[in-house]
Amino acid sequence: MSAVKKAIESAGITAERFATMSAADIAALFPDGRSSVSAEYVQPDFGRVVAAIKSNRHFTIQQAWTRYMDAPAGTGKKYRYSQFAELFGRFAEANDVVATLRHEPGKSMFVDWVGDTLEVRDAVTGQVHKAYLFVASLPYSGLVFCEAFANMKQDAWNQAHVDALAFINGVTQIIVPDNAATAVHRRQRGDAERVVTARYRELAEHYGTAIVPAAPYRPRHKAHVESMVNTVEKRVIGYLAEETWTTFDELNEAIAERLVDINERIHRPDGTTRQERFDAEEAPFLMPLPELAYESVQWKELKVGRNYHVGADYQQYSVPHQLAGRTLRVRLTGSTVTIFDGQQVVCEHARKHGRKGQYSTVPEHAPKEHRNIDGLWSRQWFLDVARGFGPATVQVITQVLDRFPIEAQGYLPCQNILAGLGKKNKARLEAACQQSLNLGGHPTYSMLKRIMAAIASDAQAGGPPVPAASNEKNTTPDPGQPGVMVRGADHYKIGGQRNV
Repeated sequence: MSAVKKAIESAGITAERFATMSAADIAALFPDGRSSVSAEYVQPDFGRVVAAIKSNRHFTIQQAWTRYMDAPAGTGKKYRYSQFAELFGRFAEANDVVATLRHEPGKSMFVDWVGDTLEVRDAVTGQVHKAYLFVASLPYSGLVFCEAFANMKQDAWNQAHVDALAFINGVTQIIVPDNAATAVHRRQRGDAERVVTARYRELAEHYGTAIVPAAPYRPRHKAHVESMVNTVEKRVIGYLAEETWTTFDELNEAIAERLVDINERIHRPDGTTRQERFDAEEAPFLMPLPELAYESVQWKELKVGRNYHVGADYQQYSVPHQLAGRTLRVRLTGSTVTIFDGQQVVCEHARKHGRKGQYSTVPEHAPKEHRNIDGLWSRQWFLDVARGFGPATVQVITQVLDRFPIEAQGYLPCQNILAGLGKKNKARLEAACQQSLNLGGHPTYSMLKRIMAAIASDAQAGGPPVPAASNEKNTTPDPGQPGVMVRGADHYKIGGQRNV
């Protein structure tokens, strides 16, 4: 607002003058450099592109960009495909193209998160995780795809699109998301212009499609979204909410069965199913999938711990024990974790999802002394020590040892718990272990330390306040309620009756 005020004051603009100014005159007051940059490029004729899409079912955004690139450039530059597709998305939003094209076969796929969630209860820890449902649908045939994820972050959003496109075995001309933070964002706070996020744009470029966000406050854009979300809430959540799920894989298998019911068994008013209409009328108009599926890639530099594992995204992945203490480069995709020492691949693991603290361990990565557990430290040795604390400590040590794929990996945590926490506080450690078992938690050194600190704090707290005895003179003693008799002040005067 201060920039606007300064511009108005410096230009000497009054209310009367402002009423006569054109949009170009107003824009000239606030130059941001974008218009000058746009002037350097040859501007596409998106009106002609939309007309071609409407008249030719086989016409694609990729073809439109190819025509644009083949046309004489004159004195201007040409946009890359990703820029071209993003500009088309803005044009489509401003001109209500979504409502025009959404019922054309193979033209659009609507995507969104369902508001309601399901629950996944970890079988090991008992912890409950929310399962967020991603839904995609083709408005022409009504074909529905759904999948559960542990969160709604960018990786989950992109992976859901990859799985949805694999489900329909093709690519639509445009993808229509709602205004999720993983889909679009504003360049600046308070700016009305919305742009597609960088990683989402990479996915669209990989598949040769365009992202056209549904315009806010456009009921026609929301009609199909609301319909498909309502279908999932009734036909998926309504059927699965009362059952107990222990893994996301188990839940997604159940969702896949519900999709068969939605797409292949429920008949539409014309007697066909969603799947039948898709196979006969829509599948031929989809663009082919690229040879390789899109994978979102993250790179991190991580230090190998003493237990010859690196911690990535709260999960543990083993490397050869000789690399303990080294800093390695780690590449994370949605499905794999690849670990590099310089440019050399050290190893690759399937990526862990869901409960934090899971281990992916290759037995050959362990040192020989960890493969042969007949040394000083052993399961029996730690359990014998734990018996000196109590039965709850024995159960906790057993849980810690059972949690590791190679038992010797649990020896150091057990030693830290027994010798570190319990050296001078056997009774308190036993109480903390019992509380951990009562909570059904995931016992670790840090967790038990916090519980012991809370126990110590409770023990040091003072007892409940006790009111002081009343020193009020009992002037009207009640024989039935004997009280404390307090002599009056007259008793202590000179000549008073002190022996009474």
